[in-house]
Amino acid sequence: MESSSSNITELLIQWNDGNPNALENLMPLVESELRRIAHRLMRRENHNHTLQTSALVNEAYLKLVDQHSSNYRNRVHFYALAAQIMRRILLNHARDRVAQKRGGSFERVSLEAVEPLSFEKSRELIALDEALKHLAEIDPVKSRLVELRYFGGLTIEETAEVLNIAPATVSKYWQLARAWLRREITQEN
Repeated sequence: MESSSSNITELLIQWNDGNPNALENLMPLVESELRRIAHRLMRRENHNHTLQTSALVNEAYLKLVDQHSSNYRNRVHFYALAAQIMRRILLNHARDRVAQKRGGSFERVSLEAVEPLSFEKSRELIALDEALKHLAEIDPVKSRLVELRYFGGLTIEETAEVLNIAPATVSKYWQLARAWLRREITQEN
């Protein structure tokens, strides 16, 4: 595992330096972790979600390839960005679904063809995003920490590495941020 981690970090550095072959060699090494992140994010979605795990990975991959200005320090930074991109994809998808429910694009369909959809998960994701934006205004570090832990699935140690703070501080901030978000979201509803 350690040699794989160092290979990933080395390939990320080469990719940052403009080596086009590095990306081709990198993707097979990171694909399973990207799928794991996507799968975990998709588990939080409705069971009848129209976006599948593979599509989420593919969309994230396309956006990651376009990240020319990103300077990845290591694999943890790369996975953190990938998780953030996947979160944004799901958030945009949720917003589109809610907009369509409110009449975004009308299309006549017979009642027999309609499958009941639950928009509750989409609303929850949007409420969480709004609360995270508010938290970012107040405390950007705690907001970023939530993104890394909740959406990225990073461990306390990995989050500490990305944020360059002590693991004990990450644990403390994680508890505070979760309590703050819980209170913020329940006040909105």
